[in-house]
Amino acid sequence: MSKVVLVTGSSRGLGATIARVLVEKGFKVVINYYKSRRAANELVQMLGEEHAIAIYGDVTRREDVDLLIKKATEHYGHVDVVVNNALVDFKFDPMAQKAFEHLSWDDYQKQLDGTIKAAFNVSQSVLPQFIERSEGSIINIGTNLFQNPVVPYHEYTTAKAGLIGFTRNLASELGKFGIRANVVSGGLLKMTDASSVTSPEVFDLIARTTPLRQVTTPEEVAQLVSYLSSEEASGITGQNLVVDGGLTMN
Repeated sequence: MSKVVLVTGSSRGLGATIARVLVEKGFKVVINYYKSRRAANELVQMLGEEHAIAIYGDVTRREDVDLLIKKATEHYGHVDVVVNNALVDFKFDPMAQKAFEHLSWDDYQKQLDGTIKAAFNVSQSVLPQFIERSEGSIINIGTNLFQNPVVPYHEYTTAKAGLIGFTRNLASELGKFGIRANVVSGGLLKMTDASSVTSPEVFDLIARTTPLRQVTTPEEVAQLVSYLSSEEASGITGQNLVVDGGLTMN
């Protein structure tokens, strides 16, 4: 039986790349969307209806998430992996980014809700079936910016840093049930919808200062997500795995 992976925010951007790579590796995929219904349905058609399904849901709303998990489970019979990828109202635009003195707590709260609250909702909603089957994998999408804030995206980076603590607590508590939890942290990706407004100068700076002399691609992040979704990664939990060409080193 193929493993079923729910990828939040996967109608476009990094999420769509993750969904595509997962299908190529033989997984069944649940494409979650909020605003981009047409893009989600087009992705399903591209991947094949036998491999993917699109389901609406605002991951910051628990009632939406519970219905999302219910529909995915009814369609496939189970969910084996969740990838908390959704990005809520944020662009990597160094020119438009507010300086700290101009930020409000609401700016932070929006990213905390879109990152940690969303991961909380999805992880807790799917947990009963993970525990029942004594297996499951939670993969949270982070960022290397919390280690190396090339551009100080304050509110985004703070939320992603908190996601690591959230994930490690899950790994510690849920390991006894055979459930794994990890973070995959990419560098600035070239290119996604969110990074399409990033200036060429920033991309060039990252490439020059990265050991591999290149900017990370969405496919490189997606390949690691695919690995963590598989049985081959059965011994990995509680980790923040960074895919950024060596720009940051743990």
